[in-house]
Formats: sequence, C-alpha cells, structure tokens
Amino acid sequence: MSAKLIETHRKDAQVYNGPVQCKQKLDELMKEINMPSILFPLVDIQEFGYNKSTGFVWLTLSKPVQHKFTKMKKLVSYDNHVTAFVEPGRLKNVKGVKSKEVLIWFTLSDFYIEDPNSGKVIVANPSGLTFPINISDFEEEDKNAQK
Repeated sequence: MSAKLIETHRKDAQVYNGPVQCKQKLDELMKEINMPSILFPLVDIQEFGYNKSTGFVWLTLSKPVQHKFTKMKKLVSYDNHVTAFVEPGRLKNVKGVKSKEVLIWFTLSDFYIEDPNSGKVIVANPSGLTFPINISDFEEEDKNAQK
C-alpha cells in the first residue's frame, strides 16, 4: 500500500538515493518543519523523497529497523517504507512506524508540536490516544547516537 502511495506522489518530488544523502536531506527537512530529526534515527535510508506541493515524504529502508530510545525506554519499529505528510511542526498520517508498550505494538500516526514553548512533541496513534514526549529526551538520544 505504501509503495502505491509513493508512486502517486513521485512525479513532482525531489528524490535522493544513498544513505548519506538521504539522511542529510531528512535532517534538513525535519529542521525546516521544526521537528526533532532524531524521531527517525535511521542510517540505512536507500531513498528519500519529498513532494513539496503535497507535503508528502517517504523513506525507503533496505530492511525494517528497530531502535531503542534509551532515555524514554521505548522500542520503535520502522518498516521498509515510512511515509507521512509534513507541515510546520507536524508529521501526519504517518505509516510504517510502531512503538512497543509492554508486550503490544502500537501504530504511531502523528507527531506534532502543539506549543513550541512547551518543549514537548505530541505522539498520537490512529485511535486518538496521545502522549507527550520531552524534546530534550530526543536531544539526549541524539548526543548518545553521535558518540
């Protein structure tokens, strides 16, 4: 399903290939929309695409990846294709991202910053459940990842 969605937005998109360039372009986009880039701590991105006119973005990974956010004690899974629609302070209709809570995997569908002064990213799932995460937790994770 994600592959079909990517194809419908590919025509007018900027498309990049290779892990180094894709990670760089992803980080630039996240900075542009004022979201922490560590939401996607991925190093093996094979393709990054961004259709600015529709706000559609996609990542193609060589294989699914799981990442443990140590400070938050959260295990997050990223599928081969991760897609989203972006706008300032928000990633919505996210596909391909799940978080493990105890023994159950929950799909994550939205990431947004409601109040830039709050220092929090709100994470939501399709059922409407939301929970705030301190941006400083991501920054700490980013520092640890760079070591």
